[in-house]
Amino acid sequence: MKQYVAEFLGTFFIVLIGCGAIVLNEQYQGVITHLGISIAFGTIVCLVIYLFAKQSTHFNPAVSITLFLANKLSLKHVVLFSVFQISGAVVASIILHLLFPLNTMLGATQPTGYWLVSFVLEFLLTFLLLLLIFILDKYPTKYAGVFIGFLIFLEAYFSGPICGASMNPARSIGPAVISGHVNFLWLYILAPITGAISALQLKKLLLK
Repeated sequence: MKQYVAEFLGTFFIVLIGCGAIVLNEQYQGVITHLGISIAFGTIVCLVIYLFAKQSTHFNPAVSITLFLANKLSLKHVVLFSVFQISGAVVASIILHLLFPLNTMLGATQPTGYWLVSFVLEFLLTFLLLLLIFILDKYPTKYAGVFIGFLIFLEAYFSGPICGASMNPARSIGPAVISGHVNFLWLYILAPITGAISALQLKKLLLK
């Protein structure tokens, strides 16, 4: 149960702080800035990794599903992890909606141009994220959270204005469901999961 609570809380804080930065930036006419939003996402991911390191550090259904396919997680665990991750994102989005009822997006991820561009970006961003996770798993370091947080920051800064840089189905599901902007939700579920699974296939070749 500690693992499930950690997954809930970790994802909750990622959405609350990360999407909260987006909401505040819209509410107060760009005061946070795109750089600030990227820093918020990277920093909160880094912090929750260290905060819940003894319980669980997925906070992302794409990661959990990939670890299941790598035979490092049972089917029961991947289902429950995903449920708690998504629940954390939904609860955080509800709180953002209650705090900022006039905001219509709540940080929901949406393509700003042709949807295929966003799909490819989300695929590649998640692919790179999972490769880093696999490398850190093979070569453990106390700075793993810093490396992952910095990559999240870098990817958000690079592609956030184009695709939202979700890399995490739960992070996209919460705001989309509560705000009602679900028309492109399939993209932010499918692209990260396929990107993560593809990274697993490459990992089998590079990190035997």
